[in-house]
Amino acid sequence: MVATAATSSFFPVPSPPGDAKSSKVGSGSASLGGIKSKSASSGALKVKANAQAPPKINGSPFGSTTSVETAKKEDVVSSPAPRTFINQLPDWSMLLAAITTMFLAAEKQWMMLDWKPKRADMLMDPFGIGRIVQDGLVFSQNFSIRSYEIGADRTASIETLMNHLQETALNHVKTAGLLGDGFGSTPEMSKRDLIWVVTRMQILVDRYPTWGEVVHVDTWVSASGKNGMRRDWLVRDANGKTLTRASSVWVMMNKVTRRLSKIPEDVRGEIEPYFLNSDPVVNEDSTKLPKIDDKTADYIRKGLTPRWNDLDVNQHVNNVKYIGWVLESAPPPILESHELAAITLEYRRECGRDSVLQSLTALAGTGFGNLGDPGEVECQHLLRLEDGAEIVRGRTEWRPKFANNFGVMGQMPAADDENA
Repeated sequence: MVATAATSSFFPVPSPPGDAKSSKVGSGSASLGGIKSKSASSGALKVKANAQAPPKINGSPFGSTTSVETAKKEDVVSSPAPRTFINQLPDWSMLLAAITTMFLAAEKQWMMLDWKPKRADMLMDPFGIGRIVQDGLVFSQNFSIRSYEIGADRTASIETLMNHLQETALNHVKTAGLLGDGFGSTPEMSKRDLIWVVTRMQILVDRYPTWGEVVHVDTWVSASGKNGMRRDWLVRDANGKTLTRASSVWVMMNKVTRRLSKIPEDVRGEIEPYFLNSDPVVNEDSTKLPKIDDKTADYIRKGLTPRWNDLDVNQHVNNVKYIGWVLESAPPPILESHELAAITLEYRRECGRDSVLQSLTALAGTGFGNLGDPGEVECQHLLRLEDGAEIVRGRTEWRPKFANNFGVMGQMPAADDENA
């Protein structure tokens, strides 16, 4: 077999017993390969099967040829086959055959698999971490809208879009090699206990993606004044059509003292090479957001409390969570008949896990008496602590849900059903 032949090429095989016939009886010494024969007490002689010559006693041959052949015949009958190194090894051929069979079967199954993509959109990588493009100044990443990321309208929620924006921002810092020991902090920021905090966020939504749709997100950073940074996002569908535009302003805060900080020169040296000299993707809304209170608010939702899972690694409430709280006081008829088209948020104070908040909403203008009105709607918002300290001011713009969206949902808004 193959294993036997391979083994014999490395280990020499002793000469077979038949070679003893070619040896001259009575010549040479009485040594048997270094082992001398011994006589038993009864005078009988045990003959080794691999002997090369008959033994000698006192230099004279012992016995005759006939006696040696007779002893050999008796030894063949009474003794098993000669034990050599080869026949003591297991029969590796059976194991080799089994392994070969397994490999052939595995190869056959592998060749039967078809790894080619079935559709053109499968060529996209919706699960990759993304890549840096445009001379290292823009970060791009794809996302696939999951079933748990859609709302009652069967489209992605505003919180889903915000999470995508936040994820691409952090992956941008990570891919650029600037991620330190913090939530988007650079190594020099980590040394000084500095973190980024958002002060203003503005989002325009042209269309919400649906379940299973793949969206492409581009993000980049620019300078904002002397001690701020602006981050922009552009979200498009698989055909390159714009879905969402967003722009934000960030400043640094000491995570120990919880006070705002200027940008140190060492930190500026880290981030400035990645600044893109460009205009904001969203025209900055300079309109001052008014403060509303119990008298001017039309809707108030009280008793909102953060949960442990609402905190980020910097031990404050994630900015995406604020959007959900802001919309807690939005009128349900507006949520049923309209969709959020734009939102502007001004972050004024951070929130801890022991805070208790209130959400206030005021309808802008005086001509919106019927909440089912098909026209556009604007609302003012305030998120505050129970003691009145402001957390977030906001403004939202709402547009009517289109008929083709209702077809996807399979139902019309409740207000239209009542008017029918």
